Amino acid sequence: MSRPARTVAACSAMIVAPQPEAVEAGQGILAAGGSAVDAVLGCAFAQGVVDPLMCGIGGLGSMQVFDPSTGSHVVLDGLSTCPAGCTPSMWQAVFERECADGYGYVLAGAVNELGRSAVTTPGVLRLFEAAHDRFGRLRWAELLAPAIEYARSGWAVRPHVAGVFATNEAAYGRLPYSAKLAATADGRALYLRPDGSPKRVGDLVRNPDLAATLSEIARDGVEAFYSGRIGERIVADMRVHGGLLSQQDLAGFRARVHAPLEVSYRGRRVSAPPPPAGGIVVAEMLRILERFDLTALGHNTADYIRVVAEAMKIAGGDKETHIGDPDFVAPPLAMLLSDDYAEACAARIRSGRKTALSRVGGDGRHTTTVSCVDASGMVVSLTHTLGVPSGVIPPGTGFMLNGAMNWYDPRPGRAGSIAAGKRRFSSMSPTLVFEGGTPVMTLGAPGGAWIGVAILQALLNVLDWGMTMQEAVSAPRFSATTDVIDISNRIPRRVQRGLEGLGYEVRRSPLSYPFAAPHGITLWDRRLEGGADPQRDGYAAGVGG
Repeated sequence: MSRPARTVAACSAMIVAPQPEAVEAGQGILAAGGSAVDAVLGCAFAQGVVDPLMCGIGGLGSMQVFDPSTGSHVVLDGLSTCPAGCTPSMWQAVFERECADGYGYVLAGAVNELGRSAVTTPGVLRLFEAAHDRFGRLRWAELLAPAIEYARSGWAVRPHVAGVFATNEAAYGRLPYSAKLAATADGRALYLRPDGSPKRVGDLVRNPDLAATLSEIARDGVEAFYSGRIGERIVADMRVHGGLLSQQDLAGFRARVHAPLEVSYRGRRVSAPPPPAGGIVVAEMLRILERFDLTALGHNTADYIRVVAEAMKIAGGDKETHIGDPDFVAPPLAMLLSDDYAEACAARIRSGRKTALSRVGGDGRHTTTVSCVDASGMVVSLTHTLGVPSGVIPPGTGFMLNGAMNWYDPRPGRAGSIAAGKRRFSSMSPTLVFEGGTPVMTLGAPGGAWIGVAILQALLNVLDWGMTMQEAVSAPRFSATTDVIDISNRIPRRVQRGLEGLGYEVRRSPLSYPFAAPHGITLWDRRLEGGADPQRDGYAAGVGG
C-alpha cells in the first residue's frame, strides 16, 4: 500500500482549520489537556466569530468522532430542519428557476434568500452539546473562552473573509454578500465601512454583542439558545418580520447520532456521514473508481480526469434522484454501493459513454471545517455552515442566522422538497479513513456541491498516489457537478485540449485553488501530518512531542 513520502516533526496531537485564530484556539485547548472534541468545539466557536458568513451558532453541521478509549465511532448530526409552519407548496407559485450554479433556487422577490423566511431551525449548538457530553474533558465554559475574547477584543479581516464580503453572485441568481451584510442595522455596524462598502483586509471587527451571547451560552449551556433569552430574541425578531421559525421549533430540536456510512477502498475503510449528509456521494465514487487502475492513467491526465469526472457525474445524478431526508425518502444505499451497480457504472465509463448531468444541488459553498487528533488517539472531523447566509442578525445578539431554506426545492414531490421538520441533503462530509481498526486520516472540506469532489481527490491523492496531506490538498483539482468539466488554472492547457478532443466542454477557472477547500491530517504509524488548502488562510498546528 502507498504511504506518504514524508511527515512533519513528531507531535502527539494536531488540529487544522482554515482560520488562524481558530486553529490557535483549538491548539490551546489541546495543550490544556482537552480532548480532540474539546479542541474542535473551541475552534468551531472561534470560527463563528472570525468567519461570520461561513458558520456560527445560528448554523448547522455534521461531525464524525472515533474514540479508541471506548471504541465509540459515531456521526453527530446537527443538520437544520424546516420550521413546523412550512408546507410543500408554500413557494411553488413564486418559483422562477434553479440558480445557475446549482446552489439553491430563485424565487420571485428573493423571498427565501434574504430575510427571516430563509431561516431553518439551527442545529449546530445541539450537536456541540451532544459531542461535549459524550467526549469532552474540559469544562464547557473553557471551550467558549477564546471565541468570547476574539469577539470582545476584535479581529482583523483576513484575505478570504474580505473576498467573501465582496462576492457578488448576481450572475447565479443570488444577492451580493454586501446586501446580506447590510440587511440589518447590526450587520451594517459590524461589517460595513462608513461609506457602506464591506470591510477590507486589515479592518478591525469588534462584536461585544456576540461576546455577551457566547458568555451566556458558556454560563447557562445551549438551553440559553433553544429555550432561554437568546431564543426569545430570535423568535421576537421572527414575529416582527414575518419569519417562519417558532419557539417550538427551537425547543424541540435535538441532535441525532448515527452509525457512519462505510465502504472499502483498496483495502482501507473509508467512513463518512450517512444521508442526509453527503457521505453517500464520496462512497459511491470510491466504489466505482476502485475498479480502475488510476495510477496507470497518470495523475490529472485527460484520461484520468475523464474517468474520475464520469464517476462524479454518476454519483451526483444518483444523489439528485434518490437522496433526501431518510425520514421522508428511504435512500437505496445498498443498491448504490453494491458490487453489481459499481461494476455497471465502471463498464459505462469504460465504454466511453458520457453521463448527462444538468446540476448537482447542495448547501452553500461558504462553509468551514476543522479536523483534530489528540494524544489519546481520538480523531474528529467537523464541517459546519450557515448554508446560504440569511443576513439576519437578531438585534443585540451579534450572530447571523442560517438561510438554509434556500436549499429546499420549492417544487413539491421531489426528494429535496419542503416539508415541516425535514432535513435537506447537505454536501458536508467529514471523513475518516482506517487501516483495520486504526485511523490513518481525518479530512473535511467546505465548498457546497464541490465538497464531495474535493474530498474524493484528496483521498485519491493520498491513497492511490502516496501524497502527503499537504500535497494532497494542494494538488490541482477539477470538478464535474454538471455536464461541464471545471478545471483549476494549474491544469495544463494540453490536458484541456485532450478532454475537449474527447467531446467534453471544459471550463477553466481563473483560480489556482478552486473547488472547495479540503483540510486534513494523516496518522501513518501515529506520525501526524496536516494539510491546509492554500486558498484559505489557515494552517495545521501540532501539540506535544
